[in-house]
Amino acid sequence: MLQRIRVAAVALAVGAGALALAPAASAATGAKAPGISDVGISPSPPIVVFDNPVTATFSFTTKGAGKAELQLKAPGDVSVGTPVTLTPSPHGTETKWTGTRSFEAKDAGKWSFLVIAHGDKDESSARGTFEVRKALDTKIVDFDANPDLVSKGDLIRVSGRLLANGQGYGGQNVTITFREKGTDAFRHVTTTTTRGSGWFSTKVRADSTGWWRAEFAGNKFARSSVSDTDRVDVKFRNRDSRIVGFDAYPEPVNKGDRLNFTGVLQASGWDPLPGERVSIFFRSGGSDRWEYVTSDVTGRDGRFRAAATAVESGWWRAVFRGDDGVNGSVSDADWVTVNQPTPPPAAKSDSRLIKFDAYPEPAKRGHYLRFKGKLQIDDAGTWEGYGAKVRLYFKPKGSSHWQYVKTVWSTGSGKIYTKAKAWKSGTWKMVFRGDADFYGDTSRLDYVRVKR
Repeated sequence: MLQRIRVAAVALAVGAGALALAPAASAATGAKAPGISDVGISPSPPIVVFDNPVTATFSFTTKGAGKAELQLKAPGDVSVGTPVTLTPSPHGTETKWTGTRSFEAKDAGKWSFLVIAHGDKDESSARGTFEVRKALDTKIVDFDANPDLVSKGDLIRVSGRLLANGQGYGGQNVTITFREKGTDAFRHVTTTTTRGSGWFSTKVRADSTGWWRAEFAGNKFARSSVSDTDRVDVKFRNRDSRIVGFDAYPEPVNKGDRLNFTGVLQASGWDPLPGERVSIFFRSGGSDRWEYVTSDVTGRDGRFRAAATAVESGWWRAVFRGDDGVNGSVSDADWVTVNQPTPPPAAKSDSRLIKFDAYPEPAKRGHYLRFKGKLQIDDAGTWEGYGAKVRLYFKPKGSSHWQYVKTVWSTGSGKIYTKAKAWKSGTWKMVFRGDADFYGDTSRLDYVRVKR
């Protein structure tokens, strides 16, 4: 909406000091001078500039004038004003004049304008000022949710300070939001108002563990901002847990083979307990020391699955260390006998996988990774290429499990080439399991980072 300001015989200030007009002036010829009225600017001053330029529309109405001018002067400019192109349109018995000008953040300051209406013999003028401002940069500092550990339903105090261009920003609404542990979104909890110094403080009820923060939505003059988060842990009366159906298999197993572990984690009431880490420990026969080997996170049904390489006979068990509101538990121990594998026939010769490479690095998620290498066998002391099945394996970052990907044949000269799509960062390798004539071999490991 245009801010309307009529020319008067005295200076006028309209709005919050936004636009000031000096009295009209006319030539002293005795003839009736043209009239100037309804001087306005849209949007109403002050004109606040955020990231993009703001186009302001200037308008005024004249009576008895065949021509009009509008001149603008930038802050500190003492030269002749810059003219603004005007468009006239009939307005009853008067004429309405309209012009536009764009302002950027660098134009901030107090501008002045001059309106001139030209009659047949005389002219009238009106002067005024308006302000262009750069949007205030805001920041929420010293945000705190206290205390950090409470019982369910207790009140906590959240506080902080809203700054605008480094100074306390008072009288502004700040929203307190909360994101519960295990969720992705913050939800509105309450709203409070900053004091003159920019400080705010209010009490909220803590019903679950999660992160609190303060948000300022911004306004006509200032940008929005969000505080850092602060976690508050909520205590519940702990429930008991148990691990049932723990099994280490196969039994017995050959040394170097894969040993699997499975079981189910339950909470009191014996409902499945999902999303909890269960660790697998081993104690060799004759020892009283349990050693950590691997771990897995329970699924929706509370079940966990893990694997390790069989090295020696001994006891295996699963351990849940507990979590918020749930006590830890330990499974029954399961004994597994590890047999020494039968040595390979002496007639076999060695093989080797060389020049293995996974590329490009880094890879783009969902794009193909290419793999190359060379399989050679020892033929009476000479390494020669060999055609055979070679398997490609992948181990995701943070995992201890190798995943089978595909099988590819090497050429008669031993060259290997294949490709597979990359979804996660991790380590790649190729494995030749050997055959009746040659022992198997594993290539070097090649880690590839995958980016989005």
